Amino acid sequence: MIKIAPSILSADFAKLGAEVAEAQAAGGDWIHVDVMDGHFVPNITLGPAIVKAIAPHTTLPLDVHLMIENPERYVEEFAKAGAAVITVHAEACVHLHRVIHLIKEQGVKAGVALNPGTPASAIQEVLDDVDMVLVMTVNPGFGGQAFISGTMNKIKQIRTWLNEKGRHDVHIEVDGGIAADTAPLVVEAGADVLVAGSAVFSREDRSAAIAEIRSSYEG
Repeated sequence: MIKIAPSILSADFAKLGAEVAEAQAAGGDWIHVDVMDGHFVPNITLGPAIVKAIAPHTTLPLDVHLMIENPERYVEEFAKAGAAVITVHAEACVHLHRVIHLIKEQGVKAGVALNPGTPASAIQEVLDDVDMVLVMTVNPGFGGQAFISGTMNKIKQIRTWLNEKGRHDVHIEVDGGIAADTAPLVVEAGADVLVAGSAVFSREDRSAAIAEIRSSYEG
């Protein structure tokens, strides 16, 4: 089953709890939380305190995407704050295998992310250890960017490797420029978790927004 994960990066932070609750009521499957430090990416967003604050407003899994340097320093804090999935960037981890297992030791799912310019081969050696691979379909840092179609081959390659290993339980998540026109492309390529930010939160009717994305690949 394909999951849609509304990203709170595009939500109204003045009423974040209500926005998260509305995303769940509108049919979202996960809540995606983009964490940026102003170093790994050129933007600063939020930390564990915000994750802890929104957790009571939803029963959906909190999908925490760490776009930060030295993510291992903060894994335990985000796990304690309520993260169900913690994803780190391969580009930010000198000892990627160690960080993945640190995440799992906290009792949460472990994901590894790749920027558009990073080849799939960068994570090939840890595919047996992860619960999810996140393929960035824009360069990370800001919401509302245009989808990079060249990332489709990367999604296909990773899905092929996972299938060859019998790892049908591993999610492939995509983040960036996902809307009704791009969702069918990434689903066909092998993705099964779709992060949607502005495509959901820029619309007054969030239920209609999520329904449009879902119908684009189901129809």
